[in-house]
Amino acid sequence: MGGDAKERASDRIASLTRQGLDLVTLWRASTEILRDAVPHYQVPCWYTLDPASLLVTSHFNEGMPELPQEWLAEEYYEDDVNKLAEVARSQRGISTLHEATGGDPASSPRWHQNMTMGGDQELIAGLRTRTGEVWGALGLYREPGQPTFDDEDKAFLRAVAPVLAAGARTALLLGAAADPEGTDAPGLLVVSGDWEIESATPGVEHWLRDLPDGDWDTGRLPSAVLAVAGQALRTATYPDAGEVAMSRVMSKSGRWVVLHGTSLVSSSSRRVAVIVEPAHPGRIAPLLMAAYGLTEREQEITRLVLQGDSTVDIAERLVVSTHTIQQHLKSVFDKTGVRSRRDLVGKIFFAHYEPRLRDNERRTIGGRPLRGGPLQT
Repeated sequence: MGGDAKERASDRIASLTRQGLDLVTLWRASTEILRDAVPHYQVPCWYTLDPASLLVTSHFNEGMPELPQEWLAEEYYEDDVNKLAEVARSQRGISTLHEATGGDPASSPRWHQNMTMGGDQELIAGLRTRTGEVWGALGLYREPGQPTFDDEDKAFLRAVAPVLAAGARTALLLGAAADPEGTDAPGLLVVSGDWEIESATPGVEHWLRDLPDGDWDTGRLPSAVLAVAGQALRTATYPDAGEVAMSRVMSKSGRWVVLHGTSLVSSSSRRVAVIVEPAHPGRIAPLLMAAYGLTEREQEITRLVLQGDSTVDIAERLVVSTHTIQQHLKSVFDKTGVRSRRDLVGKIFFAHYEPRLRDNERRTIGGRPLRGGPLQT
């Protein structure tokens, strides 16, 4: 595929992310475009990752409704290269197994696993927004004897990755608002280009009543909602922006809430979806406190370990000594019942994220919205 065709393919993917599609529909439609833009074996593997931990929350592959347990064990317990979180957080955000192994893919356990399913080459692309949040990853494969993924392939995927990341984030937010889970579930409001309320989920009313200077009873929207909606409408006019509008607002009750806006573009009209949810630094923090009794600092360190930061990285980020970090880690290991960083990652994934992954697999089969973040118990 030539440069012009790849640019058209990129525009088509960007258009998909502005249509308010559910995540599975977005992945399916994007798969059709990728088939010609970057030829590959069978179908892509789509993943969502929790931005707070970079752990897998869902997997979509038309030919594999259930992700094999051995793949998960390899991803979180084996000493290997080209892992999803590792690639997604890297500077380039994209890697092939051939590159990661210095041209010797047979030295990698995941290559042998891939070969049992016919995939010789593996390319992993992190789906990271332009603001740096990782929302997913994409895996593409080629069978033996095929040309290697080249610089043009990788350049195309790096260009569309932020758009796909923003699309995944929007789809997860819309799904969470449309199919609420718990009392703190997001609320969804759809506003027309004429600033009329077209629809609203039952959960949005209590959020909007708590925002300053609005009046739900008379239909007057809070200024924060109008600002986010206006910013989102501009993305319909300037689609290269590719990002969800966002604002953080203090509510009347003294609680921080976050508003996300995205344009819903169709052939007949322009609309905006505004999602309102509680502000939280990462959904994993209350889970770690409830499940293991970790202190606030221990939660912060655990989150950074899950994301792949080294002890030195964490010490520099938190402006403390490596000895202090090691002492905190010892406490974390004791409370969680593990003996190493790798065991910590594996335990938290299999205890709290694999249940979410399996729940999302059932949701895919049942046509229900997918969820992000760990399964809350």
